[in-house]
Formats: sequence, structure tokens, C-alpha cells
Amino acid sequence: MSEKKSKLVEIKTKPTAASVEEFIHLIEDEQKRKDCFVLLEMMKKASKEEPILWSNSIIGFGMKRYKSPNTGREVDWLKIGFSPRKANLSLYISVGIQEHAEALQKLGKHKIGVGCLYINKLDDIDVKVLKKMIETSISKS
Repeated sequence: MSEKKSKLVEIKTKPTAASVEEFIHLIEDEQKRKDCFVLLEMMKKASKEEPILWSNSIIGFGMKRYKSPNTGREVDWLKIGFSPRKANLSLYISVGIQEHAEALQKLGKHKIGVGCLYINKLDDIDVKVLKKMIETSISKS
């Protein structure tokens, strides 16, 4: 089987110079705003990186080049991050969320996508389990 040729792809979601704190302060839902500040500190501590606002909706920490094993395409993306969406908090803590299968069983109320973890609020989950998942993701990046 021949190896797919690598090609850096430019994606629409990009880092900005906008203030992360100002972005969070604009969140109307008080609980979501508080949870975002908790996540901000948790991810900052775990990653030892300063947060960057990506395309005015995602708060990311660190940067990594990911390569698709299927297409060979490469993208620059955050190591970990989160986004306060209208319906929930979307957490980007790993490319393949299933690598956290054991922790997910202990986490509490959540949903998952291919690379996302969705929670409504931090009170719905075991924050210690989430912290460990974040630390594990950072150690593997």
C-alpha cells in the first residue's frame, strides 16, 4: 500500500488576536460563563499554554499539526480547547475521543462526537475525571 502524500490544508477556523477573557465575559448564561472560566484555568494549567481565541468561538491551547491517515491532508489545530455553544460546552480534548473510553464511563452526563465531548454544565460531571482526561490528552500531544 502506498503512503498518501502529505498536503497542508488551510482551514476556516484560525487563531485570532481577540481577547479570550472578553469573549467569555460576553456569554449571557451566567452558569456557562462561570464554567468557561473554570475550564480556562484547568486547561491553562494542564497545557502550560496561554489561551487563544480561534475564529471567535473556540478557546484553544497550544498548536499541533494533525495528519489524516486516510487522505494525508494536514491541518494546524489546537492541542486542547473548548467552545461555549448555545446548547452545551464543546470540549476538544483529543482527536479520537474514544481513547478516553474508560474515563468517559466515570465522567457523568455527557455526549460525544468524533473528536468532541459535549457537556451541559460542569455540575453534571465529575470534574476530577475531566481534569485527568485533559492531562492525559496533553501528555500525548
